[in-house]
Amino acid sequence: MQQAKNFYLLFWDGYSIIPYRLGFTLFLIAGLCSCGSLNMLGFQASNFNFGSNVTPIREIKPQQNKQTTVYIQGKVEKRVPLIKRWAYQINDTTGTIWVVTNQSNLKQGAKVVIKGKVCYQSIPLANQEFGEVYIEEE
Repeated sequence: MQQAKNFYLLFWDGYSIIPYRLGFTLFLIAGLCSCGSLNMLGFQASNFNFGSNVTPIREIKPQQNKQTTVYIQGKVEKRVPLIKRWAYQINDTTGTIWVVTNQSNLKQGAKVVIKGKVCYQSIPLANQEFGEVYIEEE
């Protein structure tokens, strides 16, 4: 019992290493949190963009003969299984867009950030164009 008491007093002594350990621990926790998703820690980040290169969905337009790479951030609204792939409808409060990907684990309501190429599928019907813009994940 006396050894445990002396051990406790050693840490509260003026020459202890507690401030260094505490600082190092906080530094490690901050570093690990910055590498992961804030949602893992229970933070709600619905109004924040993670990076200045996130494109609002309403600004995504098809370009002739050019596939532009964009980052989008939003919530999964719908899931559609395809052959060896999945299509997800993503909503970011400015609009919705379909994303084609190999990921099969995205659930409805999940918040995601996706990097992909903007594509356009032409759908001509009765001399009218009903084409759709979508994103193919890289």
